[in-house]
Amino acid sequence: MPQSSDRRQQHRAPIELRVEYQRLNRFFYDYTKNISMGGTFIKTSKPLEVGTEFLFRLMIPSLEEPLILRGEVRWILHEGETRIGEGPDGADEPGMGIRFIYDSEAQRGEVEREVERLMVNSLGPKIYASLHAGHELKKKP
Repeated sequence: MPQSSDRRQQHRAPIELRVEYQRLNRFFYDYTKNISMGGTFIKTSKPLEVGTEFLFRLMIPSLEEPLILRGEVRWILHEGETRIGEGPDGADEPGMGIRFIYDSEAQRGEVEREVERLMVNSLGPKIYASLHAGHELKKKP
């Protein structure tokens, strides 16, 4: 269960994308539940352990090739567990919260542009702009 300090810092959009990754020589095909500039939540009943770094492929419909990203499992939610503040009863789907790890600023820029495009398409330009503006205000000292 994530601590309050692990709570997400960025707004997330409810976006379902196919994700492929390898675990113990087996390939898994799961789906994201949401995404932000800094990470995603992968729905799975077989999460990797917290702290695990792994490569995964994120299938984005607007791209010919999937994005190959590195991520770190920050927290997991097992079947039947709940998260405070999620949904009306705290219930949520099992899975793992992933933080993106970028190899370069160029990769960060590419991923952030694609995530922004996905968020605008999911939320609409006005809602995305108001959420993004509110987040920028919070970041300023």
